[in-house]
Amino acid sequence: SSHSLCQPEREEMFHRGPGLNLTSGQYTAPLAGFYTFSSTLHIARREPRRKRQGCRGSRLRVLICVQSCCQHNSHLESVSQLESSGDLFTISVTGTLYLQAGQYASVFVDNTAGSPLTVQSGSDFSAVLLGV
Repeated sequence: SSHSLCQPEREEMFHRGPGLNLTSGQYTAPLAGFYTFSSTLHIARREPRRKRQGCRGSRLRVLICVQSCCQHNSHLESVSQLESSGDLFTISVTGTLYLQAGQYASVFVDNTAGSPLTVQSGSDFSAVLLGV
């Protein structure tokens, strides 16, 4: 299942301009246009290493989706292979999406590995209007 990225600790570090709702973790487009989105997540795996037999080849997907619809061409996606020995992973996704005024975008983590994961502080999510 997918989970939306939690809110940052300090609003003033992240929030410049309209559109970002820190409670929901969503960026709502104030104007219709092309937006460049970027997110870098630092993710820690909380499962003991001894339980990870057979986990090699597990994938972790990070997506930036429009209207929570993570399919077709309404999303950006990055996929990372999780090595069975690792405890901390960094995965980034960036790209451009067209949003209508009032549409929102948010970050999702698709954890196909099944291990308990935690998004660490220092992770980020940004949206910049390129043009209408």
